[in-house]
Amino acid sequence: MDFTKFVSNNFMQAPLAGYTDVGFRFLCAKYGCGLVVTEMVSAMSLKQKNKVAFDMLGIEMPNDSNCKTAVQLFGHDADVFAEVVKYDEIAKFDVIDINMGCPVPKVVKNGEGSALMRDLPRAAKIIEAVVKNSQKPVTVKFRKGFTDNDINAVEFAKTCENSGAAAITIHGRTREQMYTGFADRQIIKRVAQEVKIPVYANGDVKSADDAASMLDETNVFGVAIGRGTLGKPWLYAQLTGKKVDVDVWQDIKTHYEIMLKYLPEKVVGGEMKKHVATYLKGRRGAKPFINKLFAVGGVGEQLKLLEEFFDES
Repeated sequence: MDFTKFVSNNFMQAPLAGYTDVGFRFLCAKYGCGLVVTEMVSAMSLKQKNKVAFDMLGIEMPNDSNCKTAVQLFGHDADVFAEVVKYDEIAKFDVIDINMGCPVPKVVKNGEGSALMRDLPRAAKIIEAVVKNSQKPVTVKFRKGFTDNDINAVEFAKTCENSGAAAITIHGRTREQMYTGFADRQIIKRVAQEVKIPVYANGDVKSADDAASMLDETNVFGVAIGRGTLGKPWLYAQLTGKKVDVDVWQDIKTHYEIMLKYLPEKVVGGEMKKHVATYLKGRRGAKPFINKLFAVGGVGEQLKLLEEFFDES
C-alpha cells in the first residue's frame, strides 16, 4: 500500500507514555493531525487480559476528522504479537505501530523497545508476525542506534522495510542518549535515502519552523512530534494551515469529558493534573495555581478551580 495516500497529511502525534491518551489524541485530531498514536501498550499485558492495558485502547475522534489512529505495541515475543493483533480492540485502529525504540531500562532489560535494535532477526520476526496476522498497515518506530558506537539505523530501517513495514519513524537519538543532546538529522536523512517506504522524522520538533526545517534538511515524508505538542495540540493547525479559534479552557474541558468516558474518575483526576500543567505553562499565575490543583483529587473540584482560574485570567 501507499502509506502517503493512506494518511491525510504528513504529521504524526508520536506516542508519549502518560500523555497521548484518548483525550489528547482527540484534540490533536481536532487541530488537523494526520495520524495519532496511543501510548505504548504491552502485547503481553493484552494477552494476559490486563485491564489497565485495555483501558489505553479507547478511540474518540471528531466527527469531521480525517485523522488516522494507530495503536503502538511493544514486546519481544512474535507469537504474542501474532495473537493480540487479531483482537477486536486492536482491529478497530487504522494502523499497528511497533515500538522498537523505547530507551527505558525496565523495557530494555526485557529485550523490548530499543533492545530490539541489537537483535535484528527477532525484530524482523515480530514485524513479519504482525504483518501476516493483521490486515492493517504496520509501522515501526526506532532510534538512531543503541549506543553512540553502535549506529545501525540504516540497516534496521532496511530490515523493517524487508519485513513488510508500510512506514517507519526514526528518532534521531541513540538509546544511550535517552532524551539528552540533539536529534541527529543526518542519520534521519540517510535512512530516508536508503529505503523506499515513507519515513517520519522524530526529535526536537517544537514549532512549525522546526517541522519545516526538519522536512527540508532530511527529505523525509513526514514529521512525528512528541513532547513539542504537549499543552499545545493546536500546533497541528499551524502546521496544516487549518484556521481555528483556540480556546484552551474549552480544550481542557473536552479533554476531561473524553477521559471520563473511558477511565474511572479517580484515574482521570490523577492523569489530568499533568496535562493541565502543560496547558497552563507560561500563563500568569499558573505556577501557584498548579500547586493548588495538585492538592485536589476529585475531578469536580479540579474543574471548579480551573473555571475560577480562567474567569480571573
